[in-house]
Amino acid sequence: MTAAIQAQPDERVAKKSLTDRLVVRPEIGALLGAVLVFVFFSVVTGQFLSPLGVATWLDDSSTLGIMAVVVALLMVGGEFDLSAGVMTASTSLVTAILATQAGWNVWLALLVSLAFALGVGAFNGWLVMKTGLPSFIVTLGSFLALQGLNLGVTRWVTNTVQVSGMRSTSGYESAGGLFASTFDIGGTEFQSSIVWWIVVTAIAAVLLVRTRFGNWIFAVGGSQVSARSVGVPVVRTKILLFMGTAFGAWLVGSINILRFASVQANQGIGLEFQYIIAAVIGGCLLTGGFGSAVGAAIGALIFGMARQGIVFAQWNSDWFMLFLGIMLLAAVLVNNAFRRRAERVRR
Repeated sequence: MTAAIQAQPDERVAKKSLTDRLVVRPEIGALLGAVLVFVFFSVVTGQFLSPLGVATWLDDSSTLGIMAVVVALLMVGGEFDLSAGVMTASTSLVTAILATQAGWNVWLALLVSLAFALGVGAFNGWLVMKTGLPSFIVTLGSFLALQGLNLGVTRWVTNTVQVSGMRSTSGYESAGGLFASTFDIGGTEFQSSIVWWIVVTAIAAVLLVRTRFGNWIFAVGGSQVSARSVGVPVVRTKILLFMGTAFGAWLVGSINILRFASVQANQGIGLEFQYIIAAVIGGCLLTGGFGSAVGAAIGALIFGMARQGIVFAQWNSDWFMLFLGIMLLAAVLVNNAFRRRAERVRR
């Protein structure tokens, strides 16, 4: 007589709970935070949910979001770029000076400013890998050099610290149509930078989680030694990540100069910390190897909603800095907790 034996499921292939599936996602904490901020300001001020209000805080989030996403990729790869903020001004200045002072077509000026940005990004990445110095130090040097270059060249060329007059340059209309136009939804104008933000986020998200290069990013951020041992091109990956940050800065700089038609030489200083904070709020660890492009975009959205929500509520803008500090500390604690839980779930 044969006894029927019921096979017991192997615990290694047992289904994970919904909670376990969620905690392995770096952006889940940012998503919960965004919902709380959204609900809070929706209750506090009626202007927040008006069509114009939505357009305003989405606009505020968009350029910050573009940079937060590319900075997040770099942070997942284990590096920082403190020159990212001032680079947005540098690319705007290169475009503006060539177009307004040298008489170049705007499209050609944009290509030169792109080449300049990618060159600086490649140099930062190469220097970090060649010297072994922390990227914090290398890009701090780049930050200071670019800041001095911005001020020195602008004063030398224009005798002021501002370059203006873009609207009268050749190619401005067509370039502005691509980078700085608006679109209408229900009678409310939205900036095209919002579309750029969505596109960059989508590309970065697919790149990070669906491609071999994304695997390389996580690998070099986790351990360079281990990554090399399994054949990951560490140097190439890091350099490309720095170039990606520079490309994001060029895109934001192009949007700004074509939208506002002028640029200050001291513009962008301090924004690099906002990019990093948005990425951290979005789930990136400061130690690398863990993070999300979508989470960084949500982190930027929290920025925009909070900053404009405070304005709509007619509160003192100083409260935003308090909010920022609290959000940063909370994000670091939550990210570390989620990382530990995710490691347990994956075992």
